[in-house]
Amino acid sequence: MSTIKIRRALLSVSDKSGIIELGQALARHGVELVSTGGTAKALRDAGLEVRDISDLTGFPEMMDGRVKTLHPVVHGGLLAVRDNDDHVASMDEHGIGAIDLVVVNLYPFEATVAKGAERDEVIENIDIGGPSMVRSAAKNHASVAIVTDPTDYGALIAEMDGNDGASTLETRKRFAAKAYAATAAYDSAIAQWFAFSDQGETFPKTLPVAFTLGDELRYGENPHQSAALYLPRAAGARGIAQGQQLQGKALSYNNYNDADAALELVSEFRDADPTVVIVKHANPCGVATAPTLIEAYRAALACDSVSAFGGIVATNRPLDAETAAAITEIFTEVVATPYADDEVREIFAKKKNLRLLLTGELADPARPGLSLRSIAGGLLVQSRDAALIDGDLKVVTKRQPTAQELADCRFAWTVAKHVKSNAIVYAKDGSTAGIGAGQMSRVESARIAAWKAKDAAGKAGWDKSRTIGSAVASDAFFPFADGLLTAVEAGATAVIQPGGSIRDDEVIAAADEAGLAMVFTGMRHFRH
Repeated sequence: MSTIKIRRALLSVSDKSGIIELGQALARHGVELVSTGGTAKALRDAGLEVRDISDLTGFPEMMDGRVKTLHPVVHGGLLAVRDNDDHVASMDEHGIGAIDLVVVNLYPFEATVAKGAERDEVIENIDIGGPSMVRSAAKNHASVAIVTDPTDYGALIAEMDGNDGASTLETRKRFAAKAYAATAAYDSAIAQWFAFSDQGETFPKTLPVAFTLGDELRYGENPHQSAALYLPRAAGARGIAQGQQLQGKALSYNNYNDADAALELVSEFRDADPTVVIVKHANPCGVATAPTLIEAYRAALACDSVSAFGGIVATNRPLDAETAAAITEIFTEVVATPYADDEVREIFAKKKNLRLLLTGELADPARPGLSLRSIAGGLLVQSRDAALIDGDLKVVTKRQPTAQELADCRFAWTVAKHVKSNAIVYAKDGSTAGIGAGQMSRVESARIAAWKAKDAAGKAGWDKSRTIGSAVASDAFFPFADGLLTAVEAGATAVIQPGGSIRDDEVIAAADEAGLAMVFTGMRHFRH
């Protein structure tokens, strides 16, 4: 059947937005309205004639409303195949009338969990009758229209107005697909709550995941790839995907990926002095903390002004006009900041292609969570790398680090956590001096970082590289002394690394011979 005249509709909604207008439109087309509890009351209060579900089934709502629509009269009216003679005979024999439209949205389970409700209240907000009706109606979409999203009411009304009160098969198919996605996501939310919150599992046997389409992107990592942004259904998510874009063209796949890397790193400094992060191709190319944001930006930019061109800038403090003006002096793809006042917005408005994102309060870098990555034929899942070195570091050399060296070690270590492995980061006086990323050999990362620092000094007109007197961080242990010796050649005086190599003694001896101070963290920060 292509076009079905809607004669009877069953309405039962938790979210009552738009339901009065829909009810009025249905009544205008002579549709009999059948409803439950609060929905029936809302429709009656609006002056609409409504038939109670209990009148249809012959049974009252019972058990605090747990049982009201779970009845053969309801599901027979939904599931009956209209052109099947046996089905029609069964309907006639048992007094079952056809239901042509179901309008249902489900108990607010996710909102109940989000507000921190007690377990009993959470359980009571698991909808049973609603999903059952949705699934029955969606299965029989050849004859029944199912609407689960209030934003679709307008489309339904328009279709009925244009088809003498009838629905079309194409619309019913589209609504059915959306309905099954809604119940799947709903069940996923319930399964997540049981697994993670109620049972405390880390890796449940079945991983329930549900995301909602946020936006289709222009293309993926490359123009021949398609891409989209999906958002978590759970309330309270905070990250680059929730940023408010004030200007500039739509973010691309690469923009999101790079901006996420910048925001995750700057969030490590959310309680620190003004800090600026500059990222290019998901790797930081400059990071600095200073008394003012403009000082931090200039120091971060000086680390690698070449790579910063076309990069992403993130700040841990609201932007000021002076820093905003400095950022616009070179081409920047995205600026992410907690807040920007009118003066800052006016400065950026002159750069039409620059995307400005307001992130609000930065997320806690130590927050728990799972990291998901697809591989061919499967999905890799791990806990977030939320580890912090807030305990004492182990000094393994004869020389103790100075207070400044120790501060630079901690700074370099924090940055190295967000650099693709093998990662080497030189830092001095609260800013990066040189960053080596993504090399197959750790010694090559150390050489590249030192070379970039020397190149930066030449461009800035300094008399020496900032690696002289710096601290150097390695995201994993030095397997041989050669990587450490490269840092010595670059002028580093302090080292922070995880330790744990079978050649630790050899590396420590090399550090002692060079007069370095070295500390072990006992943890590594691979980032692939």
